[in-house]
Amino acid sequence: MTEKKIRNIFVNGAVDPAFVASSIQKHNTKNSIGAHSIFLGQVRADVINDKTVTGIEYSSNEEMALTQMTGIREAIFAKYPLTCMHVHHSLGKVKAGEICLFVFTSSAHRKAAIDACEETVELIKSSLPIWGKEIFEDDSHQWKVNS
Repeated sequence: MTEKKIRNIFVNGAVDPAFVASSIQKHNTKNSIGAHSIFLGQVRADVINDKTVTGIEYSSNEEMALTQMTGIREAIFAKYPLTCMHVHHSLGKVKAGEICLFVFTSSAHRKAAIDACEETVELIKSSLPIWGKEIFEDDSHQWKVNS
């Protein structure tokens, strides 16, 4: 049995939009790809109890998250005919308006890319041990609850 390759999905701080653009550009030579689906999660400036969120500080049990992400990746590739998948999630502080999650799936046809991207995002949000501490303008905070 071969050992599964664990890919690091974490980046320190926000996901740089130039990195997103570069990731897309690198796929223009892959002629078997007919569709890409991209999800970009962005920190919102929600108002909670009359206080505005200015950012989220993300933390994780990284080893467990990466192991679980490997399983998610394998399950998605087994279910959908993907050419590739890229996932990048922030750790540390991310300001409101910045990107905190980048999921990019590619396949020969759009339905597989779209469905795989959506399912991957849902699995990341529901099962990976990643926590967000919402920081307010007065420097108080609360732990984020995903809905």
